[in-house]
Amino acid sequence: MKKKFLCRICFLLMLGTIFTIGVNAKSSQHWYCVHAKDHARPRADASFSYIEKYDGYYIGKEQDEKVIYLTFDAGYENGNVAKILDILKEKQVPAAFFVLSHLVKKDTPLVTRMFDEGHTVCNHTANHKDMSRVDRTIFEKEISELSAICLESTGREMAKYYRPPEGTFNEDNLKWAKELGYKTIFWSFAYADWDNQRQMNVEAAKEKIVSNIHPGEVMLLHPTSDTNVAVLGEVIDQCRDMGYRFGTLNELVGQS
Repeated sequence: MKKKFLCRICFLLMLGTIFTIGVNAKSSQHWYCVHAKDHARPRADASFSYIEKYDGYYIGKEQDEKVIYLTFDAGYENGNVAKILDILKEKQVPAAFFVLSHLVKKDTPLVTRMFDEGHTVCNHTANHKDMSRVDRTIFEKEISELSAICLESTGREMAKYYRPPEGTFNEDNLKWAKELGYKTIFWSFAYADWDNQRQMNVEAAKEKIVSNIHPGEVMLLHPTSDTNVAVLGEVIDQCRDMGYRFGTLNELVGQS
């Protein structure tokens, strides 16, 4: 009896080891980029070194070019997305919007406006799942479903740029995205602006954004933020006063 019990324990431990190895081989990673001082370009952690192999981008290639790639993750409208578009139109700044199916279906005219005003509409998946925990079939469905919804709703094709929800991904995700013809766009600056119940003080937010401006920056903001609506115009003006211009994702990846 004791021998059978020990054999069972050994078998379970072996299964646990195999499972752990499998999980580690496909382990989730959460993208981050540590802010640098004195407007220096931040570096990605060494654990992310493989992203370039799969057409992953987080910063411009030109080391000294004073260009900012302004991007927004837009899941829904609360009145602020339209205000952000108003500011971008007034300031003549192009941006990229990574959208979800909810926004496309519920606020189609807003997404159509993004296209009409020269912005890049990109893929943030249909349902904002943790993509590092799904298989290839679900991964492809999340990407293709949103693309189809956008085409059906707006009559426009989304750009083939993908951003993982919450920056959570694994190597397979990047590989699958590339095989689907997508480039994965991360960011070199973001701050805690996503929770509308815990918004940063306007002056503090403006200081954080401007003090971290750097050449080739991929800036991530959430357009639903009250604070971002309040500061965006001044931030754009200050960036330009510092000699920066605003570029497109096509420029970032070297496409015409």
